[in-house]
Amino acid sequence: MQCNALHEAGYDIVVYDNLSNSSHEAINRVSMLIGQPVEFIKGDIRDAESLKKIFSAHHFFGVIHFAGLKAVGESVAKPLLYYNNNVSGTITLLEVMKEHSVKNLVFSSSATVYGDPESLPIDESSKRSCTNPYGQRKLTVEHILEDLAVSDDSWNLIALRYFNPVGAHPSGEIGEDPNDIPNNLMSYIFQVAVGKLDKLIIFGNDCPTVDGTGVRDFIHVTDLAQGHVAALNYLDKQASLNEDSMTQNSVGFLPINLGTGKGTSVLELVSAFLDVSGQAIPYQFTDRRAGDIASRYASADKAKTLLGWQAELLITDMCQDTWRWQSMNPNGYNVS
Repeated sequence: MQCNALHEAGYDIVVYDNLSNSSHEAINRVSMLIGQPVEFIKGDIRDAESLKKIFSAHHFFGVIHFAGLKAVGESVAKPLLYYNNNVSGTITLLEVMKEHSVKNLVFSSSATVYGDPESLPIDESSKRSCTNPYGQRKLTVEHILEDLAVSDDSWNLIALRYFNPVGAHPSGEIGEDPNDIPNNLMSYIFQVAVGKLDKLIIFGNDCPTVDGTGVRDFIHVTDLAQGHVAALNYLDKQASLNEDSMTQNSVGFLPINLGTGKGTSVLELVSAFLDVSGQAIPYQFTDRRAGDIASRYASADKAKTLLGWQAELLITDMCQDTWRWQSMNPNGYNVS
């Protein structure tokens, strides 16, 4: 999805991924959709020597950093793995970037850094405090980026704080294909719909929300991809301004929310799926999990003001595109 958006915006792309929770088939399909091969290199973000070879072989303007494990439950069970991959891996990447004088970075952060919000909607000045280990790793990386920007004012570091990305490419060719039980609500719903799972487990129906279920700010992955393009364009614009000026002004560390500004409950999302597909989703309530937040949705004013970006697609679009992906690919990228 991101590769498609970057290609359409005129960027040349190199993809570096260890494929730990993805498939090379996704790269093949991106290449098919954009009409040319995508340069792909299999490797791990913690492998400094591999990164150095890539940076030596290319002249990069910047990096979009998605490389991170993302399962909240797994982060509780395997904290050292998450610190090693998400935090140590980021440090390795930053060291290699510095060595090769590539100092433009767009980091995949998360709304989990806000913890249990004191007020809604959440803007970038809201207090940060995490309620789970996954979010803590994101916040740790944000602190690293902040400290780096203070220590060296030549860095341009944008942390995009995603709310809840869902959806798939409108072609139905690209979508999420988790290796295990899905880690996000939309994928869970659609795997129930295609019969991979028996029912949807809803954690709690006693939240102080419209129907007792948790409320989140769901954003279409297409809008999210355009948010990254807007962030890169912003960094490119700043670089051009510096070239035309006698003074050098860096972006420093810049956090920006990517969300719709609207909350949707779990049951509202299930109902929206029913409207789109005509299929009911069996569900069962269970206890709320420790650290679960009742409501979380964004103020996306900063993204609109600075990046000229705002979410365009609706919950129905998210449901339609994900249902198309699941219907066309009931076994995900397993084409054998």
